[in-house]
Amino acid sequence: MRFTKADTLFAGLVLATAASWWLGEGAVVSGRSLGTAATLAVLALSVFKGALIALDYMELRTAPALWRRVVMGWLVVVIGLILLAGLLPRA
Repeated sequence: MRFTKADTLFAGLVLATAASWWLGEGAVVSGRSLGTAATLAVLALSVFKGALIALDYMELRTAPALWRRVVMGWLVVVIGLILLAGLLPRA
């Protein structure tokens, strides 16, 4: 059996999801919040997964550059807002 590109992408997405779950579940079990490094790792995995889904499953890799820029820009803005919200002082 030969693995296709879609199989490899799917395996990467599953591994990234498992890693995100493992990091988050570790915080829940210990009763503490995620550390800064773990939080950044989960966000980095989210960007990786979002880019793979947008570029390959939504087929934006072969789409006009404007569409790729809009979708990838949206992903960067959302992750940036999440990071910004994490940096703001709690009320």
